[in-house]
Amino acid sequence: MRNIFLGTLILMLAAACQNEAEKSTQSVVAGESTKTPPPVEFADQKYIDIGKKAWDQFARGDIEGWASNFTDNAVYRWSSGDSLAGKAAIIKYWKERRMNVIDSLRFSNDIWLPVTVNEPQGPEKKGTWLLYWQKVNATYKNKASLTFWVHTDLHFTNENQIDELIQYIDRAPINAALGKK
Repeated sequence: MRNIFLGTLILMLAAACQNEAEKSTQSVVAGESTKTPPPVEFADQKYIDIGKKAWDQFARGDIEGWASNFTDNAVYRWSSGDSLAGKAAIIKYWKERRMNVIDSLRFSNDIWLPVTVNEPQGPEKKGTWLLYWQKVNATYKNKASLTFWVHTDLHFTNENQIDELIQYIDRAPINAALGKK
């Protein structure tokens, strides 16, 4: 039994050495990678910095500053299926909402994850995404207060501008706080 085990081990080591020898004979051109990038990988920290600055502007009510991060043809989508198309429409909506509906906002417990999608797994775009989870404390003009969680996905162009934003949020508690049915 011991001899069979020892013989099997020797055969396995010989096969492993032969595979390593074959790998080392492959030629590689300088500056060329033989490794295929993974379907998704971590992206640069700068996207977190862009996101944090933008959402700080949003919380303060600086909608113009926040929207300066968007392309002119950006799309803002909610998980409910509603959407806004174009930077001008996004600014108009949020200026009205921020000035007439929301008194104050505070974000906390935030989690940021920048990723590069090399091979889309579904309908998402290829490129850099910033995934962001946050706890929102909102006070409305009617003095109602609400705390809820939001998940936001931001897609960036090669010029580091946001061309798509998807926000996953349950709007029912917000509508209830505002007295809407």
